[in-house]
Amino acid sequence: NSFVTRTNTCGELRAAHVGQKVTLYGWVQYQRQGLFLVLRDFQGLTQVIIPQDEAHSHVKELLSNAPLESVVRVTGTVSPRPQGQENPKMPTGDIEVKAETAEILNSCKKLPFEIKDFIKKSEALRMQYRYLDLRSSRLQWALRLRSRVVMRMREYLCNLHGFVDVETPTLFKRTPGGAKEFLVPSREAGKFYSLPQSPQQFKQLLMVGGLDRYFQVARCYRDEGSRPDRQPEFTQIDIEMSFIDQAGIQRLIEGLLQHSWPEERGSIVTPFPSMTYEEALAEYGTDKPDTRFGMKIVDVSEVLRRSNIHFVQNALNYPHGSIRAICIPQGVRYLTNKDLGSLKESAKSQFNQEIMEIICRPDGSLKSLLTKFLSEKEQSELIQALNMQEGDVVLLAAGEHKQVCSALGALRLLSANLLEAAGLALRDPTAFHFLWVVDFPLFLPKAENPTELESAHHPFTAPHPSDVSLLYSDPTKVRSQHYDLVLNGNEVGGGSIRIHSAEQQRFVLEKVLKEDSEVLSHLIEALEFGAPPHGGIALGLDRLISLIVDAPSIRDVIAFPKSFRGRDLMGNAPDYVTPEELEPYHIQVSWPLEEKEAKKN
Repeated sequence: NSFVTRTNTCGELRAAHVGQKVTLYGWVQYQRQGLFLVLRDFQGLTQVIIPQDEAHSHVKELLSNAPLESVVRVTGTVSPRPQGQENPKMPTGDIEVKAETAEILNSCKKLPFEIKDFIKKSEALRMQYRYLDLRSSRLQWALRLRSRVVMRMREYLCNLHGFVDVETPTLFKRTPGGAKEFLVPSREAGKFYSLPQSPQQFKQLLMVGGLDRYFQVARCYRDEGSRPDRQPEFTQIDIEMSFIDQAGIQRLIEGLLQHSWPEERGSIVTPFPSMTYEEALAEYGTDKPDTRFGMKIVDVSEVLRRSNIHFVQNALNYPHGSIRAICIPQGVRYLTNKDLGSLKESAKSQFNQEIMEIICRPDGSLKSLLTKFLSEKEQSELIQALNMQEGDVVLLAAGEHKQVCSALGALRLLSANLLEAAGLALRDPTAFHFLWVVDFPLFLPKAENPTELESAHHPFTAPHPSDVSLLYSDPTKVRSQHYDLVLNGNEVGGGSIRIHSAEQQRFVLEKVLKEDSEVLSHLIEALEFGAPPHGGIALGLDRLISLIVDAPSIRDVIAFPKSFRGRDLMGNAPDYVTPEELEPYHIQVSWPLEEKEAKKN
């Protein structure tokens, strides 16, 4: 209550305040028959008794007629609630304030929706009236928790470990590779700034500049179009250190998260487990495994190698062919035939992968189109390899290793969703399973042209020390010093040890990636002036907070988010500008034909 004219907030009055005269400010959340109202502010609720005597008739008229969500000031005396009328669900439920004077500071017009967490409203309406949606207790709690977490992170990094908080520019130039960047026109004809997708180059240059330890709560921008649960502008906790290795970065982040973790969400155990990229792909079919539940992918290639099943033998003849399967516990009980059909169709449409099902009957025998091709010994080995129990359903796939694993990894998650929807508790919603994924490939074949390579993450990532020689002979086999932090199947952070040799950086850009190194000449030149070994990481703050508060979307932990299509529905941005406003930037808009016609009309 410092600096303001209220004496107390609406959430802090208790029995100990009985007899005190108080002044409260807040919004009218509820009013009943001119007898009492509930006043709400950021901290909570207080019941206010409306006076019924003639001497206070003006106060009664004022408060009885105040529309819901009007802003009022109330002065009165704290009293205990009558016996039997206490509300144990409210922190202020033992008291009420008997109003003596009141003032309506601002009346509220008819609301587009009720300000209650349990009232369902469309997301578009919520975003159009975001300033009203922000009054909900759920959003208030999420934003305040986010603020506390960030403050604790600053404390840990700056006060305990000597990091320097540095703001880096948001107007820069295009970076080769990575996500598409937003362009900002300049007054120089044909020249544009880019909004950086991360402060990557600047934080490396700060290490060249000798700052040793940098961090920033950084605003980042990616023009990724319509992607669910992504934002064109987002926030990351950006970190860079000199003279550091991968293990050091991991210890730092584990300590940072442990220090800043909200007490009300339990505690987290460090060190976090670690898994290589190859292990993650082989066991979970993804580089961001959800380790809260089992159903791991199992390699059954050896079990079926001697079988006479045509598609199995075909798959094993591939250079990287394998037979793998997942076992869905109690699948017979919880999954319908329609569910199994949708799982198969999903694998076919997304991964072009055929799936065979195997059911374990109550007597322990197997039901499948495959069983007639399998001996008793092979069936027994299959049951043992997959640890099948009666009522389990197995989904089996054969083909190229990565495709098979990716398809089964997606089916593992879809199956988990179906099991939980049918009532089987599989993933503990209160559990937080962190995991480091390491040893990613440094380069991947380009999707549009597999004979060319692109960076698996970005072109500044250093090769694994054991694989440096392969960089010059067979770059496809080089592992990187990149590491991702995964929480409950979501990537919440990623970083790497950087290339600090100008010669090696130029080789990667020009010879491996076939990029024009001139675009990064400033960085390459900086590496020639005594650049220290360095590395860093960035934590996705929006995603991390959304997982901590169990929000359905990152939009629920951002004060003013953009819509699914990247629009601001409240302010109607982006918006048109006049030709006169564009003129200094040497830009003319070429309208699509249908929009030209619409403008004429």
